[in-house]
Amino acid sequence: MSNQKKRNFQIEAFKHRVVVDPKYAEKTWSILEHAIHEIYNHNASGLSFEELYRNAYNMVLHKFGEKLYSGLVATMTAHLKEISKSIEAAQGDLFLEELNRKWNDHNKALQMIRDILMYMDRTYIPNTHKTPVHELGLNLWRDNVIHSSKIQSRLLSMLLELVHRERTGEVIDRGLMRNIIKMLMDLGSSVYQEDFEKPFLEVSAEFYMGESQKFIECCDCGDYLKKAELRLNEEIERVTHYLDVKSEVKITNVVEKEMIANHMMRLVHMENSGLVNMLLDDKYEDLGRMYNLFRRVPNGLSTIRDVMTSHLREIGKQLVTDAEKLKDPVEFVQRLLDEKDKYDSIISQAFSNDKTFQNALNSSFEYFINLNNRSPEFISLFVDDKLRKGLKGVSEEDVEIILDKVMMLFRYLQEKDVFEKYYKQHLAKRLLSGKTVSDDAERSLIVKLKTECGYQFTSKLEGMFTDMKTSQDTMQGFYASHPELTDGPTLVVQVLTTGSWPTQPSITCNLPAEMSALCEKFRSYYLGTHTGRRLSWQTNMGTADIKATFGKGQKHELNVSTYQMCVLMLFNNADRLSYKEVEQATGIPASDLKRCLQSMACVKGKNVLRKEPMSKDIGEDDAFFVNDKFTSKFYKVKIGTVVAQKESEPEKQETRQRVEEDRKPQIEAAIVRIMKSRRVLDHNNIIAEVTKQLQSRFLANPTEIKKRIESLIERDFLERDNNDRKLYRTMNYVEEGLVSKSKRSSQLLVSKTEEDGSIKILFVEHKRFNDLCRSARLVTPLMIPSATLPSFGFDPTFTWPQKLLISKPRLPRKLVAFVTSF
Repeated sequence: MSNQKKRNFQIEAFKHRVVVDPKYAEKTWSILEHAIHEIYNHNASGLSFEELYRNAYNMVLHKFGEKLYSGLVATMTAHLKEISKSIEAAQGDLFLEELNRKWNDHNKALQMIRDILMYMDRTYIPNTHKTPVHELGLNLWRDNVIHSSKIQSRLLSMLLELVHRERTGEVIDRGLMRNIIKMLMDLGSSVYQEDFEKPFLEVSAEFYMGESQKFIECCDCGDYLKKAELRLNEEIERVTHYLDVKSEVKITNVVEKEMIANHMMRLVHMENSGLVNMLLDDKYEDLGRMYNLFRRVPNGLSTIRDVMTSHLREIGKQLVTDAEKLKDPVEFVQRLLDEKDKYDSIISQAFSNDKTFQNALNSSFEYFINLNNRSPEFISLFVDDKLRKGLKGVSEEDVEIILDKVMMLFRYLQEKDVFEKYYKQHLAKRLLSGKTVSDDAERSLIVKLKTECGYQFTSKLEGMFTDMKTSQDTMQGFYASHPELTDGPTLVVQVLTTGSWPTQPSITCNLPAEMSALCEKFRSYYLGTHTGRRLSWQTNMGTADIKATFGKGQKHELNVSTYQMCVLMLFNNADRLSYKEVEQATGIPASDLKRCLQSMACVKGKNVLRKEPMSKDIGEDDAFFVNDKFTSKFYKVKIGTVVAQKESEPEKQETRQRVEEDRKPQIEAAIVRIMKSRRVLDHNNIIAEVTKQLQSRFLANPTEIKKRIESLIERDFLERDNNDRKLYRTMNYVEEGLVSKSKRSSQLLVSKTEEDGSIKILFVEHKRFNDLCRSARLVTPLMIPSATLPSFGFDPTFTWPQKLLISKPRLPRKLVAFVTSF
């Protein structure tokens, strides 16, 4: 059985021809036609839908589908023509109501007819590719009713009139509007778009064009924006209630174009109420409304941003160039911070924290802050004021907020190295006078600067704190080795590392005998415990506490500078001293002495001396006496030296010159690093890359870069191409690089000189070595005689170039001695 094929048998039905009565189709259609009439005439309750369905089924089954379909079209068309006449006859507002009622009747009738002809819908129509019954009914309604010559234009006119009436404040029947609009959408998107939406948008554009012209003439900017916002919201609401949801974008585009885009420039520049006035008056609500409306149109936000930027740069320029506002550096910086806070708040609350606006704000501040070359100094003075007294009693969180604001201004500075120079001076004064309110705040700011600019920027600042700690340990050791000194005057010495502190050339000053003896003892102690070092007294940076008795025995403790101490101690042995006598006895430079005497004789509440004749200025013919009538409600009285808070013009020029000198090796280092990597580079690309490398510290001047290139050529670092004078090449021996990758060492790059075998140090990247060179007023290249090479770690037998690795932070003593002996 398994090998036999399986056979399938199929029994076909017996085929025979069914003969249908020729009058059957007419008779059956007559029944169905009558039923359709009854349905349209609202008499469907007496009909048997089961029988009607069977009749329609039989007609299709017996191949009379075409007769059934064509009869349906003719019957429905006839009824719809009658319906059209009824609608046309309706007067006024009843027109839409009649249209809506007849549409609902037609839909109900269409549903019943569709149920009766369901079999035709499912079999005959798909096979013959004819329109389904429901769609057919909609098409016939469209062609015979909606597109009737007397209905189509009247319908559009009434719909647009109702929209206009609603726009002008009337209340309309939104339910009726919704039904009519939905009817158009049910008839197909093209019907809705062509018969209503397109004309609706055209009329709306005309309406809002006229309304915007009317508003712009009679309203200020804020009121106009309110009306525009209201109209926009009304159109969005209108779509929600009775328009196609897809119409929202189109109608809002019309409103935006006619009411906003076409009037943008006039609105932002509107006199007494435009964008600038909103910014000046902190009108957050109006600004937010303008932002939200303008963001909807092309170039809207850029228009606001450009006007805001122009305004910011103008007020910023006035702020940083107004001589009156520059008199107080602290107040000047506070104004900058207030302006920044103001516009940060505007951007946050009104402009959705838009990053493009924040970038524009930052760009504007960077522009005008750098218009004033004293901004770095003033920001440092602001920090100095806060860290001396302004942060006293302030919580840690608020301290961090203030420091972050300072860092924000610091980032805007193009000459960050100038800020560093002033900050180092002010920090030194705070540390040496012990007047900083918080070491934590000081260190926090240094950490922020280090994060922003790197270790090199803050290394000297951190070294200053290290020196302060080391000095404490040194003083403990000094007094431990001299216990006999505990009963006399107390000496506190801060030992400062050359290069880390903004020290000045040592100025001799004749200290009182008792203090001079203490200083000599300290010198002996320090040099005895630290070989190979040299001490240079900076008396101009010191302070002193003196106990004084006035008049009727009033006792006070005076906090004075070292210079002031030297002057006051003279009056222990004299009742009257002339200016010349004081100058000769102390040896204090004239400019410093005059400020010193002025602060003690001419400042109310601090006048421990009196002068003759009485005047605000110090003259060389003046005489000075102890002021026996001096009184103060405080036991401790601080007498500061009269000194300008900001630098004088000569001091500013001197600082600028020092900054320019410090920039030269940095520019050279950048050039050499670039050329080491690129080997060959043209002039313009060197300028661009050097500027980019140094922009975190300062904006390099192309002229200075060119001078540094010339200097490097003279010192055999670079050479010009023989064929192209704007093309530069590295010299053959500059191959090892300037800075070692090792964190524990640095490199000296050297080259062998001519005949005598001595070497020339071309460039040094080593903090300690460079500090020594600067203190000795030396610049590379340095010549080291051949006889001394081995003692410095060089092997004369090696092939040049040769690297000398110097472990940090120390240098070979002989090399230090060699440098310091120049």
